[in-house]
Amino acid sequence: MASQCVVVYCRRNGKAENRLGVTVSTKIGGAVQRNRVRRRLKEIYRLNESKLATGYDIVIVARMKSRFIGYKELEASVLTVFSKLALMGAK
Repeated sequence: MASQCVVVYCRRNGKAENRLGVTVSTKIGGAVQRNRVRRRLKEIYRLNESKLATGYDIVIVARMKSRFIGYKELEASVLTVFSKLALMGAK
């Protein structure tokens, strides 16, 4: 599932916990910009992990727009995609 800022892939892993992967392409920018986007995505996941269903492998792929928007917009985008994938609110 995708938004303008991120693409999220998820798959059941048969475990009692989620595993997260975050990938940011070199097209996003230099190391500083890529690491900033990566840190933001990890923090968004960390703060909302308790609201997510468990037992999934989740991969978040940053798109170019994620470099230029603020934290709140990025968070809203990620949470929207999580909701579309039915990961939010289910326990």
